[in-house]
Formats: sequence, C-alpha cells, structure tokens
Amino acid sequence: MPGIIGKKIGMTSVFGADGKNIPCTVIEAGPCVVTQVKSVETDGYTALQLAYDEKKEKRTNKSLLGHFKKADTTPKRKLVEFQSFKDGRKLGDVITVADILKEGDWVDVTGISKGKGFQGVVKRYGFAGVGGATHGQHNRLRAPGSLGASSWPSRVFPGKRLPGRMGGDQVKVLNLKVLKVIPENNLLLVKGSIPGAKGSYLIIEE
Repeated sequence: MPGIIGKKIGMTSVFGADGKNIPCTVIEAGPCVVTQVKSVETDGYTALQLAYDEKKEKRTNKSLLGHFKKADTTPKRKLVEFQSFKDGRKLGDVITVADILKEGDWVDVTGISKGKGFQGVVKRYGFAGVGGATHGQHNRLRAPGSLGASSWPSRVFPGKRLPGRMGGDQVKVLNLKVLKVIPENNLLLVKGSIPGAKGSYLIIEE
C-alpha cells in the first residue's frame, strides 16, 4: 500500500468543527526519494523503496553510496519498502506528504515504542502483587507470586509473564484520522497518540 516515511515531532491539540479540543500528533512526513523500483520480472514482486532524512556522506558505506548515486540523490538515513503504489514512479522521484495524503484520510502508523528498561511484573503486565502486608508477609507487594511449577515440570515454561525488558518493540497503530496536512512544511497532524519518542522514525501507510 502507498505510504511515506516520517519523524515524530511531538503532540499538540487542535479545535474541531464542533469546537472540541482534539489531541493530535505532529509528524514531519517526507519528502522521500525513490531509491529503487522493484518489479515482478527482476524481484518477483512490485514495490518502491523510499529513502528519507539526510545523512553525511562520510558516514555512509560505499555500497550504499553507489545505491544512492543510481537514484541521483544524497545519502539518506532511513530506507523503507512500500508495495502497491498505484501510480508509476521512477527512480529519483520525490514523494511529498501532499502527494499521497489529504485531510480526512485514515492511516496506519508504525514506530518503535519507548524503551522502559528492565521492569517488574506490576509495571510490565499489570500484576496486582501478592496482597496485604500483614500476616508475616514482607516485601511482597510487587512480587509475581507462585510460578505454579513443582516436581513436574521442574522448569518454567517459555512465555511465562515474568520481569524483563519492556518497550522498544515495533508497534503499529491502525486507523488514525488525518486532521491536517501542511505541505509547505511537510507536516502531518494525525488524531491521537503514536508509538515512539520525539525524533523517532515512523512509517505512515494509507
């Protein structure tokens, strides 16, 4: 499906037609350069590879420098493939947010969620803890409780909800409404929140 690469700027709010204050996320979407056109004959499927965000040439390896040179563009930081672009785009074409999105459209946004580090079961999974602090219990308020394993199976099954790293996962939020497109600044305002910290890369699909 058609899409564009962007960067999360932050959150704000706008007033709707009914006077309600709507929270929204500001995304810098594009401009993106077509750095590869894939076809059924050469690759087995059709897709466009888009590149976004300027990168210093000295920080780019030679194989990627050659790849960007074919598209007659400067080195970029983020490369993403999009399938099923309806219009015929060519190598080196520039795609802006106004080319694919308009106010009132619905989009899916993919990003990397904020990393929370090593967390316990109360924060990570919403456990309630073992219970009261009386009757001889000590320091058990945020503990996971019994794991349920005894002499059989004498181990903990994989996938058990236990403490560990939280966040830093790829998250896709579906059906977000486009509230406003500001083409002169390459800005996109979508209703609600999206995953990721400020400045993180996003994939916006129509």
